[in-house]
Amino acid sequence: MDSRDAAGQTNYRELGLRLGTEPLRRRIEKQAGIWAKETHQGKGIFFLERFIPLDAIITQCLKWSGLAERGRRNMLDLEWVEREVYFPNLPPEWDGFRLLQLADLHLDLTRELTPVLIERLTGARFDQAVIVGDYHNRIGTEANVSLDEMRKLIPVLGERPLGVLGNHDFIEMVTFLEHHGLTILLNEAVALQRGDSRLWIAGVDDPHFFASDDLSAAQRKIPAGEFKILLCHSPERYREAEAAGYDLMLSGHTHGGQICLPGGIALVRNVDVPTKFIAGGWRQGHLQGYTSRGTGACGVAARFFCRPEITLHVLRRGTPSP
Repeated sequence: MDSRDAAGQTNYRELGLRLGTEPLRRRIEKQAGIWAKETHQGKGIFFLERFIPLDAIITQCLKWSGLAERGRRNMLDLEWVEREVYFPNLPPEWDGFRLLQLADLHLDLTRELTPVLIERLTGARFDQAVIVGDYHNRIGTEANVSLDEMRKLIPVLGERPLGVLGNHDFIEMVTFLEHHGLTILLNEAVALQRGDSRLWIAGVDDPHFFASDDLSAAQRKIPAGEFKILLCHSPERYREAEAAGYDLMLSGHTHGGQICLPGGIALVRNVDVPTKFIAGGWRQGHLQGYTSRGTGACGVAARFFCRPEITLHVLRRGTPSP
């Protein structure tokens, strides 16, 4: 089986049972609109993409200015971010648990990223890998390149890596990704076990464009009081995640701005959230969260003043800093 077989192998009935019939319907209707060129994801300044090829214009401007090569090098200059996160309710058995997060790979933008990632991750020490969506870049185009690159990457992600879909990913990608070892959480949760203790990782479908996320369904089988982590492509569901009692929420989607002013000040934002949710660690009541700056780049193969990242969260039992 290769990427060209993925759509033909899709079992929509099974996906409906997993994702939910109504979320799947909304997703497929919006996907159809994208394929037919009747729907566009752009909001805010990105609304102009309906009429103007912004990515192509920015790419050409970078070439004319002589900054294209510098931006490309910046895009491949992955930062390893390692951080300790403290939780008073973390079961003792999970103290020191090493959780690797990737985000926004967009692997069809350039094939140069995959070998860099494989080199950085080979031999790295982590207990669980998660990806918070956007494996693909060119929305509404065939995902063969993205899926073929994922096939190369998945073997270095440890045993049973977990992921969710982003707003660039079509539901038909699930079959291929799961066939090659990446479990996609479609408003679902899985339990990790250490002795008699469990830690839950739940994942919801894309909340940003497809609006096919369902936090209630994702935690339906999680017993009350057990430690739970939420994978959600965009940080915009932070209020719902806190209300649902999640302990940690991991997101991406923002790319940290990708092309920023010095100091990492984003020139544009692709999601309507307060500044603290655009990149890095944040708190919302008892909920702790992290928004990755992204591991790849989107639309334009360049970054400025915003390094891509591989993030390692080391979970600790204790009192979090104020």
